[in-house]
Amino acid sequence: MERILVAMSGGVDSSVAALLLQQQGCAVVGAYMKNWINEDHVLGHCPWRQDIDDARAVADRLGIEFRVVNLMQDYRRLVVDYLLDGYQRGLTPNPDVMCNREMKFGVFARYARAEGFAAVATGHYARRRPAADDPDAFTLLEGADRNKDQSYFLALLSQEQVRGARFPIGHLAKPELRALAAAAGLPTAQKKDSQGICFIGEVRMTDFLRAYVPEHPGPIVRATDGKVLGEHRGLHYYTIGQRRGIRIPSNTDAKAYVVTGKRADDHALLVAFDGPDAPGLWRDECRVHSLSFIGRPLTAPARIEGRVRYRDPRVYLRLEPGPDGTARVRFDRPQRALAAGQILALYDGERLLGGAVFA
Repeated sequence: MERILVAMSGGVDSSVAALLLQQQGCAVVGAYMKNWINEDHVLGHCPWRQDIDDARAVADRLGIEFRVVNLMQDYRRLVVDYLLDGYQRGLTPNPDVMCNREMKFGVFARYARAEGFAAVATGHYARRRPAADDPDAFTLLEGADRNKDQSYFLALLSQEQVRGARFPIGHLAKPELRALAAAAGLPTAQKKDSQGICFIGEVRMTDFLRAYVPEHPGPIVRATDGKVLGEHRGLHYYTIGQRRGIRIPSNTDAKAYVVTGKRADDHALLVAFDGPDAPGLWRDECRVHSLSFIGRPLTAPARIEGRVRYRDPRVYLRLEPGPDGTARVRFDRPQRALAAGQILALYDGERLLGGAVFA
């Protein structure tokens, strides 16, 4: 009997993950990852106490052991510091991807192994399958429910991490999952999906950054002619492609300004009128770093697909791997607002190949 530790967040997805594994005959233990309790008193609400109560209620309903695993120090070091450092350097980091790689399938998975578990399971909408060309390896596929697919957030996992992971709900559509939860009498069956990142809670990202990242004002510069249009409070409040919150008036033709770049030497925020001619907004070529693969790495140029943001469709591209985990990426069609620090997930059809970070 396989012994599995389920990361139970207090939501319906991880609740059903535990339910299905139990129905499959696994020895299931539930665990809530205690990552952040708003100890710095940032304005807002992170409902971790309610989430623990909900996760424990599900475990009680299933008759399984439940634990609270305190990973706050690791989370602060591996995710929060990464997030804050990235914004301070003018990047747009992705804490969800990093949390999966460093925490759920990193620190938490190592805790599980030390406690004698064969694997960790989560409520991600993704599917794990044996690799066709290697009996000891596994591949990851998109979730069957394309509206809920979360494979993008798993793009930086390694083969070792995938081998020790389980994704029990990846074959389900959300309505089916809620029906299973209701039929089993799980108290989270009708609980709304959480929004955002738990450690931020209901605080806006700008408020969180204001509390932790020093402001460094600079000019707002029109990229087309160099005209100074105003002043910003800090580059970390903006990302490429952003239209709202720039706080400069548009022209009489009702065109809106959009962020097209950041200039480090004078802390300038570059903007232009939104459209296909906005300098730097659309790119058909870019470089990436931290290139990693779940299966066999691509070492020669290849035409594959990629997803530049979580909700975006897959697009065709040519990946040209270089040294030290870098690569050149050439898109078949120009892509909008490729922000440094964000994640490019790489696919062969519905199969997740790996990922990289935009330079």
